[in-house]
Amino acid sequence: MLSIMIYLVGLGSILSLIFAYYNFSKGTKMAHGTPTMQDIAKSIREGAIAFLKRQFSISIPVIIGIAVLFGIFFTPWAGIAFLVGAAMSAFAGLVGMKAAVIYNERVTNEARLGVERNDPSALGKALNVAFRGGSVMGLSVGGFAMFGLLLVYLVVGMLFQYANPENLVEMTSWAGLKFVLFPQVLACYSLGCSSIAVFNRLGGGIFTKGADMGADLVGKTELGLPEDDPRNPAVIADCVGDNVGDVAGMGSDLLESTINAIVASAVLPTTIHTAAINSPAPVSTELMVRMMQYPLAFVGVGLLSCILGIVYVLFRKPSNELGRELNISLWSSAAIIAGATLVLSYFFFSGQDYTGVDFRFGWISPWLSAITGIIAGILLGIVAERYTSEQYKETRNVAHLAEEGPALVIIGGTSTGWRSCLPACAIMGGAIIISSFFSGLYGSAISAVGMLSFVVATVTVDTYGPISDNAGGIAEMAQLDKKVRNITDSLDSLGNTTAAVGKGFAIGSGVLAALAMMMSFANIGESGGVLDIMNYFALGGAFIGVGIMHWLSGEMLNAVCRNAEQMVEEVRRQMRENPLILSGEAKPDSNRCIDICTKSAIAEMKKPALVSLLSPVIGGFIFGPLFVGGFLLGTILDAAVMATSTANSGGAWDNAKKYIKSLEDDLVRKHGEERFNEIHNAGIIGDTVGDGYKDVVGPNQDIMIKMMATVSVIMLPVMNAFNLVSLLVK
Repeated sequence: MLSIMIYLVGLGSILSLIFAYYNFSKGTKMAHGTPTMQDIAKSIREGAIAFLKRQFSISIPVIIGIAVLFGIFFTPWAGIAFLVGAAMSAFAGLVGMKAAVIYNERVTNEARLGVERNDPSALGKALNVAFRGGSVMGLSVGGFAMFGLLLVYLVVGMLFQYANPENLVEMTSWAGLKFVLFPQVLACYSLGCSSIAVFNRLGGGIFTKGADMGADLVGKTELGLPEDDPRNPAVIADCVGDNVGDVAGMGSDLLESTINAIVASAVLPTTIHTAAINSPAPVSTELMVRMMQYPLAFVGVGLLSCILGIVYVLFRKPSNELGRELNISLWSSAAIIAGATLVLSYFFFSGQDYTGVDFRFGWISPWLSAITGIIAGILLGIVAERYTSEQYKETRNVAHLAEEGPALVIIGGTSTGWRSCLPACAIMGGAIIISSFFSGLYGSAISAVGMLSFVVATVTVDTYGPISDNAGGIAEMAQLDKKVRNITDSLDSLGNTTAAVGKGFAIGSGVLAALAMMMSFANIGESGGVLDIMNYFALGGAFIGVGIMHWLSGEMLNAVCRNAEQMVEEVRRQMRENPLILSGEAKPDSNRCIDICTKSAIAEMKKPALVSLLSPVIGGFIFGPLFVGGFLLGTILDAAVMATSTANSGGAWDNAKKYIKSLEDDLVRKHGEERFNEIHNAGIIGDTVGDGYKDVVGPNQDIMIKMMATVSVIMLPVMNAFNLVSLLVK
């Protein structure tokens, strides 16, 4: 089975990276737009690269320092794996973002050429270009993530044989820390991926929403400027932020989720085997090894399936039915995965001794658990669309409330987000119950792997959104024909829905991945996989975990407010000191806005990132592992609700504003121009509030719970050896 896993993961990751390179190169060879379009695209590209350079100047020393500590206190392999994970995540984000800032102009130009040719399929061709650009990010996420993990597995696990069953035993470091080397190394690789994800997602989110809110609060509400008006100094900074937060950030987020789920699924069998080794029903060594390799092989199949799905969309005749085009990629990938992995499961588990594991239906049980995860991921996307798309009554109701003023818009959007939690949590809870019914603890972990097995297709569709959004901004700033903007608006409207679906998928997969890692934490400890939640340490930890997550949410919103405040002041200053900007006779200083957002975002992200990283460690040092188990449970449950509600409230406000704009002619006839402006401004206020909710709080909650769970697994040997409570009891 080892050779099957190596071939699937190796072939899948290499083909993904080759295909990503092909699509990246194809984008660079496409025709440029007008000189004005090229200048705007250049400013966006330079701003995005400048942000990443400054971010790397902060993150690289921190990451190297952590790697050195892991190497000293655990094993050099732990430090090396941490660096490899960070590098893979950074490469994926960098390549995907560079592709996005190339393709945004190409999409605009494709729409422009289609209008000039009066091409009836102009919309479909522009969609094809945007989808190709998004595929670079999706393929890079899957390719780099699995290539790095396979590299760690081959070198540490196979070359140095630490994955051999006889070496999967507890060892003691010079500092007295007890751990099993190979699972520890895998967890460090996962944390390396998390470290870059939090920088990209949190820093990028604070950047983009500060710029977005600054552009809206002054440009739209105070000056009455249209969306993406070139006179607004913050518009290009907003476009830069879309690429940093929504492209590199989302890609790093789902890359981290995928690796978390795989690592947790690979670590669990070793802990179950070790715990049962002296019991009357020990787990077969052969079965344990196959359970470790199965999640990697499963995602390898997923990579190959997603490549086929993307190829089908890119090389078929373009269609103007946008939603169908994007859904083909997702549905075809999921269908191929379901069929192919059924065969894979038979080869992996048929005829094995299932003693000691809860494979209720034999060899097919892990596959049923994984399929449960796939179905749950699709259902979470449907729920997100149901509560955020302007095609459904929830968002339309929020839009209608704008006629009564901004207060009711805020209340209506908040209500929408809160109510969306019930179906989302029911899906996640149902997936946990059903997958565990099929395959026990392993089933719950493997369901997260199933959900993330078509991550390439998911990230591709999600990255399409910010590329289309930027394309619309370039069309507006370059003052192209209104028909061009109509095409980019159609692409962007669908992109808002795909972004909401992507966030729902990211939240659900993040919760399941964090839960899988928490189960690994419980199994590695002395509790035998059982967390006694009624123990006062665990119960107290759960309450503190809930409080920490709410504090982090508030701190992230504060960071956005402080960044937006600086942006508002800068836009006002430029307008005040140079009135020619408003008349269009002078250009605004966009670079100044980009620089302010960059400095502020890097500074503001430090506190929440450090708290999320250190809080479980400090809690473990004081109260011990049982407290941390409860703490993790509290953070996961709180994040499931907070991330879902904030993401869906923000999505509803965003699309309600766009729905109001689409009804402009009807509302002007009904209420008059002045009253329409008041209604539209109420929608803009709701959208501005939702910016921090859906693009900062929601997405970063799931990153933080995964990082907390992973660092807890890594630091468990330290917590067991040194904690204040055990010292006092002794």
